[in-house]
Amino acid sequence: MEPFIGEIRMFAGNYAPQGWLLCQGQVIDISANEVLYALLGTTYGGDGRTTFALPDLRGRLPVGQGLGVGLTARTIGQSVGVEDVTLTQAQIPSHSHALFATSGTATTITPGPGTMLATVSNPQGFYNAGAANPPTKAAFSGQAVAVAGASLPHSNHMPTASINYIIAITGIYPSQN
Repeated sequence: MEPFIGEIRMFAGNYAPQGWLLCQGQVIDISANEVLYALLGTTYGGDGRTTFALPDLRGRLPVGQGLGVGLTARTIGQSVGVEDVTLTQAQIPSHSHALFATSGTATTITPGPGTMLATVSNPQGFYNAGAANPPTKAAFSGQAVAVAGASLPHSNHMPTASINYIIAITGIYPSQN
């Protein structure tokens, strides 16, 4: 079946067959591809005088353009999304952390796994009210109150299999209804 000019297909080969080009964002001459330019214009780039660009589907999934109920509007030629994401504090779901404590006497002064806040055997062991300049707040060790996480980006990909997308540069001109 002869393709429509501008039709995009998936192709398992590592080249574009005759009459097709890879959808890799190439900037091509209008004069050599006037019919395809008539369909694409500068939607995907180019200067519109001597050049235009093909869609670049490398590392991208095509999605239908328009606006569906409950969906974000997408315009033809628009690219959205990023490969890696770093969450900010505002994007992390609201949550809390429990502070485990006991009314028993502490057996260690070093915080760590399996330890909890406890009473002290020496009343001045936690806060020395008799000091010349007593602190207004008790100091916790860095391990007890340290910030967790490294703020590194993480991959934001669903499982994929790479394949080439090709666009027809010859074929049937798609007439409008």
